[in-house]
Parts: sequence; C-alpha cells; structure tokens
Amino acid sequence: MEKSIVLLSGGMDSAVVAAIASQEHETYFLHINYGQRTEKKESEVFLSLVNYFKPRKYLIITMEHFKSIGGSALTDTKIDVPYGLSEQGVPPTYVPFRNANFLSASVSWAEVIGAKKIFIGATEEDSAGYPDCKKGFYETFNDLIKKGTKSKDIQIVTPIIHLKKYEIVKLGIKLNVPFHLTWSCYKREDRACGRCDSCLRRLRAFKEAGISDTIPYTNE
Repeated sequence: MEKSIVLLSGGMDSAVVAAIASQEHETYFLHINYGQRTEKKESEVFLSLVNYFKPRKYLIITMEHFKSIGGSALTDTKIDVPYGLSEQGVPPTYVPFRNANFLSASVSWAEVIGAKKIFIGATEEDSAGYPDCKKGFYETFNDLIKKGTKSKDIQIVTPIIHLKKYEIVKLGIKLNVPFHLTWSCYKREDRACGRCDSCLRRLRAFKEAGISDTIPYTNE
C-alpha cells in the first residue's frame, strides 16, 4: 500500500482522518507538541490512538518556539482562553502560522520515508476564523511542495474539509473511530471545560448527530 502520513493531534477530526487514511494506506502518524496548554493530555491521547490504529510507525516532535513566540491563548498563559463560540474575526486561540509549520515538518518526513500523501483533519466550518484552515491555504501549500521538494509529488490531503461537524461525527461512527479516546478542550486536561469554542463545537456536533459524547466534562 502507498505510504501516507497522518497529522494526528488527538482531536476528533484528526482521528476520523486517521481512520480514512488507514483504509487504503500504510500509515505513519505524526504528532507535534508546540507548548500548548493541553500538551500532556494530547500526547496521551495520541499514544492511545496509535495503539488503536496501529500505524506502521509514529513520530512525536516538539516545536517549542511557538511558546517562546507567544501571541496565542493556547501557548501563552497570560492570554485567557475565551468561553463561548467564536463567530467573527480571528480568535485569540489562533496560533500564528501553526499549520504551515506542521505541514513543513510533515513534508520533510514524507521525503525521507517516501510517503506520497499527508492527511490533515482541517475543516472550513471549524476554522473559526483561522486563516490556515481554509481550502485555498492547502491548495497553495501543495503548489509550494512541487516547487520546493526533491520528489515534487507529495500532496496534502484534506478529506473532511467541506464536511459539517456533525457529519464528521457520523462518518467517524461509521468508521468505528474511538471518539472516547479523543480530546478537544483548549483549556483543561482532566475534564473538558465544556465552555471553550472547541468544546462547544464538539458538543453541538454530537448533539446534531444524535450521538452521546462520552468524554468527561466538568460541571464547574
């Protein structure tokens, strides 16, 4: 089977994409720690998903420069993670140019192992104002790969980019994705806060899909 890399954060979207890629590809899972608030939890979740999907190989790398740069509520504890859905503008949880950094690392690994595709769980509905979650961003990045790599045939794949969040949940159930192992909360690592943008989008998606979300939420 064709070798493919899956960028796996541990969230529900990337888990669904991992299931999609695992159907017809020899998968290599990549997880990136970048000094985010929930780094420990996301790493634990990633390893649980590795154990579930059993990729050919996995890799964890660290990009601590995001924490030094700051400017995001996810990496700078001086900036509060806001409660409520983010509907307009770029929210404080945006990590400046994060996905470009992640994709660059993925392309580097792809060149070394001979992978032709890199799967990422980006969704335009869930972009919440993030400019690096748009379809056009990934199309442009694919052009960059052709110009800046030796192999020139590596492709970023975004299989759920146009799906609604509840559609992703339904697809995940169909593919037997272990949603109980995933984590979406921006703020906490013990029990999901249930009030940040990411938690609220997740809860709404499960409700609209008519499916119970079984991860623990706090009542605080």
